[in-house]
Amino acid sequence: MAGRLRAPTGRYGGRSAAERQAERRRRFLDAALRLFGDTPGYRATTVAALSEAAGLSTRQFYEEFCTLEDVLAALHLEVNAWAEQAVLDALAEAGRLPLAERVTALFRAYAANVTSDPRRVRIAFVEIIGVSPRLEEQRLRRRSRWVDLICAEARAAAERGEAAPRDYRIAATAFIGSVNGLLHDWSAGWVEASLDEVVDELVRQLLAILRPPGWCPET
Repeated sequence: MAGRLRAPTGRYGGRSAAERQAERRRRFLDAALRLFGDTPGYRATTVAALSEAAGLSTRQFYEEFCTLEDVLAALHLEVNAWAEQAVLDALAEAGRLPLAERVTALFRAYAANVTSDPRRVRIAFVEIIGVSPRLEEQRLRRRSRWVDLICAEARAAAERGEAAPRDYRIAATAFIGSVNGLLHDWSAGWVEASLDEVVDELVRQLLAILRPPGWCPET
């Protein structure tokens, strides 16, 4: 199919065409979270099944999306956006706390958001893997945003004398891999620990990166 079907314009039932379109898109994404993030998963879901779960028609699907991959791409970005907003909100509240407390607040916010629904974990860390070169690029690009955030906070901490001054990009990239792997394994039941214990371990790892042996804070 070359592109999406054109949706009707004008007002109906007191709602504009844009409002109706946004509602349909939301219903498709909510249905995708249920089907992609649980059973049967992205690869076993059809357009017909997703449309039925959303309570909409396949014609309405093609008014909003070209393919199921487009739905997964949008959902992956949305799950990450929810987590990022939770971190930014926590950062706004914890910005003046000492480094260890600030890092803890940020990771508690991230972990609580991502793991609040196991389906979000599956979308972020499982279903997106290996789908296509396009989605692999999106996954890596979105992960790079998390790396950028950690690097920015590390630079700010170094400028305040709370962390060692250096280029943190490689370390941040490796650390993000640890975060994703540990939270996925914890959510899948392979790590016998509370979420607080998982966050505490991640905080210890990040602080060890920011404050390596032999480094002393400025006084």
